[in-house]
Amino acid sequence: MKETKSQFNLVSFLTKYAMVIALVVVFILFSVLTDGTLLRPQNMSNLMLQNGYVLVMACGMLLCILTGGNIDLSVGSVVCLVGGLAAVLISNMGLPAIPVIILCLAVGLLVGIWQGYWIGYVRIPPFITTLGGMFIFRGIARLILSSKTVAIQDSTFLNIFTAYIKIPGLDSGDMKLSPIIVGVIAAAYIIFNTVKNRSDRAKKGYRQNSAFSDYVKSGLIAALVLYYCYLLSQYRGISVMLVWVVAICLIYNFITSKTSFGRYFYAVGGNEKATQLSGINTNKIYFIAYANMGLLAGLCGLLCAARIGSVNGSTGTSFEMDAIGSCFIGGASAYGGSGTVGGVVIGALLLGVINMGMSIMGLGDAWQYVIKGGVLLLAVIFDVVTSRKSGSK
Repeated sequence: MKETKSQFNLVSFLTKYAMVIALVVVFILFSVLTDGTLLRPQNMSNLMLQNGYVLVMACGMLLCILTGGNIDLSVGSVVCLVGGLAAVLISNMGLPAIPVIILCLAVGLLVGIWQGYWIGYVRIPPFITTLGGMFIFRGIARLILSSKTVAIQDSTFLNIFTAYIKIPGLDSGDMKLSPIIVGVIAAAYIIFNTVKNRSDRAKKGYRQNSAFSDYVKSGLIAALVLYYCYLLSQYRGISVMLVWVVAICLIYNFITSKTSFGRYFYAVGGNEKATQLSGINTNKIYFIAYANMGLLAGLCGLLCAARIGSVNGSTGTSFEMDAIGSCFIGGASAYGGSGTVGGVVIGALLLGVINMGMSIMGLGDAWQYVIKGGVLLLAVIFDVVTSRKSGSK
């Protein structure tokens, strides 16, 4: 018999949206500690630009984690490899930007295929395979760069990833109007989608969250989107990199939540034996997860190279930790089988706000490492404890 009613439960609500609440609290805390500097339009614009690579990589890392808590330690090195290759081909060899971008994405995909083969079909543990890749690809990157810093000044390459969108008539003044229009459309869609989903589930007799929790959640998200777009309108508008990041997040959110293929990753992490018995090729799922991770790491290499404007042998260092941390902080299970792209976005933004807030306050890297590590540990402890209480693990 299907259940159609669901009453609001405060404890359940706080548990489910703990990281969202934490993000809001951290925003408010650092806004107060920095006397409002954190919320300046330029800082809010830079928040997304500085963490764009984390969001893109974390979408790929989520697929790896879903398969059973597996991770990819090589992504930071792949970022350096692909970014270094792009810098050398464009700046030192004078090749045009578009073919170089395509070639670099292909290199990232080949790296992912290489590692995916060993992990998926030979069944070498992902930790060992990607740990080896971390050293191999970092070394190759430094050989390509000749252990030097190579700058990129090609305007076509930079504009593809770092330019700001300017629509004639809307963005010609001090206040850019296109971000506000985009924000209104996005907020309206969020509210409409919530109403539609509740209506569809009610018609089918499915169990769903209380109306209060759903509408509060969508209302808060819509309000935050509107406020963020307003801040963008006060600075330089919408950047192309933001478009890249949002597009990747939307694509992977659709894959993981709306397609049967996306559910295979959850199934493998939930119970690999049962998944095999149901006729799903689990080897192929592992292979695709890591091949995809290589492709997204390659894209991150291009995004990072364009944003910074140069690449050296240390580019991408600890990027894998940021991506992994974003996934776990955002609610992905350390055991695999659960996690969402929306949660990944929350996790990445939480880390980004902490980094930016402490930088504005003048705190050194040492404290940033301590606090980021503490947040990650607390998030995993929270996941493990709640999983045991619910009896899911």
